[in-house]
Amino acid sequence: MTKPKKASKALVRRIFWGTLALALFGAAWPLIAPAPRTKFPIAEFSRLPVLEGGRVKPVDSFARNSLLLIRGTQTLPLGHGRTLSATQWLLDAMFKPETADTYEIFTIDDPDVLGLIGLEPGRQRRYAYWKLQASRDEIDKQAQSAERIPSEKRSRFQSAVINLASRLNLYEQIKNTIMVSGDGNPASELRLFEQVVPEAVRAAHSGRGATARGKAAMKALAQLLERYQFLAKAAAFRCLPPRSGQGVGAWASFGEGMLTPPPDSGPHPGLADWALMGDAWRRSDPAAFRSAVSDLTAWVQRVHPEYVSKLDSEVEFNEAQPFVSGMALYVLALLAIFVWWGTLRDEVRAAAVALTGAAVLVHTAGLLARIWLQGRPPVTNLYSSAVFVGWAAALLGLAAERIHKKGFAIAGGCLLGFCTLVIAQHLSASGDTMEMMRAVLDSNFWLATHVVTVTIGYASTFLAGALGIAWVLRRQLLKNPDPATTRDLVALAYGVVAFALLFSFIGTTLGGIWADQSWGRFWGWDPKENGALLIVLWNAIILHARFSGVARERGIMTMTVFGNVVTALSWFGVNMLGIGLHSYGFMQKAFYWLTLFCASQLVLVVLGLLPPRWFFADDEDEAAA
Repeated sequence: MTKPKKASKALVRRIFWGTLALALFGAAWPLIAPAPRTKFPIAEFSRLPVLEGGRVKPVDSFARNSLLLIRGTQTLPLGHGRTLSATQWLLDAMFKPETADTYEIFTIDDPDVLGLIGLEPGRQRRYAYWKLQASRDEIDKQAQSAERIPSEKRSRFQSAVINLASRLNLYEQIKNTIMVSGDGNPASELRLFEQVVPEAVRAAHSGRGATARGKAAMKALAQLLERYQFLAKAAAFRCLPPRSGQGVGAWASFGEGMLTPPPDSGPHPGLADWALMGDAWRRSDPAAFRSAVSDLTAWVQRVHPEYVSKLDSEVEFNEAQPFVSGMALYVLALLAIFVWWGTLRDEVRAAAVALTGAAVLVHTAGLLARIWLQGRPPVTNLYSSAVFVGWAAALLGLAAERIHKKGFAIAGGCLLGFCTLVIAQHLSASGDTMEMMRAVLDSNFWLATHVVTVTIGYASTFLAGALGIAWVLRRQLLKNPDPATTRDLVALAYGVVAFALLFSFIGTTLGGIWADQSWGRFWGWDPKENGALLIVLWNAIILHARFSGVARERGIMTMTVFGNVVTALSWFGVNMLGIGLHSYGFMQKAFYWLTLFCASQLVLVVLGLLPPRWFFADDEDEAAA
């Protein structure tokens, strides 16, 4: 077999920079692509600020998170090539509930839940609100009964009915945020309210001498106040920013704004603007909608200029979806690496490295954007830890590739980058990924030191495990693996383990110092602390086993694979115990995937301990005979 002809350095450089530029252009396309033309100023409306979950965010973020929670997607396909954006769906839910109720957005897979509603299991997975409305009371009854049972003891049906009830509650809150769903028009109600208040006040002061008109005004006012009290409790978000000079605590929902006595300057300007928006959307009047959005936007820019830049940037971040682009680039890079291993051509290697570099750059851009939007270090919750672990592993793999130019480092980095972003994508379905900080985590210094450092330790241990998996697969699948390449792979894994030990040890020590300041003790044998300590000890055991000669190539590489199990249990497993001071993200669905992952790693450990090409031994013996 002849060796492939080496390409010129100039050609390799052109392929590298061309591939890099093309990949980055593809990732940036959502931001530079022409916006779809609509009669209504949807983009301007999506940038309006609201307060939800303790965080000021654009309407776009609330709409995307809500649709993701309810349906599992950020857009709503209507069939025949038509698609609604999350913001358009939100507008329909708030102002055209009779239309929104026909959208099939509620995913129901559990046959017992379908039976509870009176539906037959079949190919259909998503159902419209109107089909569930008749069974609403029974769903709530079953959900309340299931909630009294500890989460770890609930049946599949109980978990499913709780999940459905929470999604129905969110949808109903959205429908009753600006107007009582299916009853009235917010703009006409606002005008009526302004008209009857003076007359009702005069009638109240007149007592028994009130005129028939005054009594009618008092009755109308009582009905309106009852409606606004309902809206104040039911609203999914607060849409009225504080007036000039007021603090963050002065944010109000539409109903709260109507119930609050106006100051000398009159009612909150946002009341009329939101009411007019609702009226214009119901009447399909783009001009009136645009006017109301423009008026409210101008007021926000004048009174709260500090919101404008971050809200616009968050909408662009949502539109760009850098982590989705990053996943695609990591997959392309992995495919290019496999082609390179098959052809051994320098041009293909250049393309593979360029795609990896582009993926890391896009991943980095998304990470930096989140840091700026939150005003926090990169790791604040499980979602952001998944994003950071993948980024650190991919970056470390790219750096290691400059030393060991065999492709194993970037292959491991790309695989981890893709897998952790997939995990993050699933975690995002649980709600706002830029949620308010828990009190124990509300420290930028310790988030930037302990959490980031220990998470780099996670990423490094996973990268060493990925290299161990590569060693196992080469040992079992290749007939005559190159000994020099194998030595390089083992040396690279050993170096990454040393790097992981350093960062996991420093991160765990810093965590103890933080615990001493937060809880008054350096160490408390909390499950998360135990997990972090196990990662340190396991990496130390690998290094000592190699140094002392207790374990050689096979032992070291299979131990790195088992390190994936130790790290996964420390990273995700402790949250599923539901105990300890670090249980921030219990998810029942994740238990299955965590168990499957750990089982797969144990299988790989066993394969690593078996003789080389154990599966093919009989076939090769027969061929030799």
